[in-house]
Amino acid sequence: MTESPTVSVSPELLDRALAEEATKKSGLVWVRGTGPARALWHVWHEGAAHVVGDGPGEQPLPGLADGSVAEVTVRSKDKGGRVVGWSAEVTELAPGSEAWEAAVAELKGKRLNAPDAETMTERWARECRVLRLAPRTASTELPDGSLAAVPLPTPATTRHPVPPALPRLLLRGRRGRRA
Repeated sequence: MTESPTVSVSPELLDRALAEEATKKSGLVWVRGTGPARALWHVWHEGAAHVVGDGPGEQPLPGLADGSVAEVTVRSKDKGGRVVGWSAEVTELAPGSEAWEAAVAELKGKRLNAPDAETMTERWARECRVLRLAPRTASTELPDGSLAAVPLPTPATTRHPVPPALPRLLLRGRRGRRA
């Protein structure tokens, strides 16, 4: 009986493979450039995460500049907890370039609820940035302490009191379903 040879795999290679697989499966990644971390939707394409934003109706990409380094935290799709973190080299893809066209073809398929699905790529070329986040190093070590942060201010939240009629409307709806 012959023994199969043992293959030695470095921990760095395993961390990088975990970062790639986790990023591919996660719908959102947390990305921190020079400012606070933001949740960004992305696609994994040709060995890197790609994001589109900074245009009307698209996600903001503050603190992410061409040639800079960003920290990416990948969450578990089912539990939402941190799986792996990795540092990325940020590259802005030039509109119309071969790399831009390939990335945008992937991004277009994942963009939900776009009001202009037919002309979305033209709008991205005119008004948005497409960034490539290429992994440099990965780490599966968990950080010390909590990574919880105060939510970023947004006009989408309100602090108005609940209208007085709302509880009655909600209760009326439940009674109607039981009958």
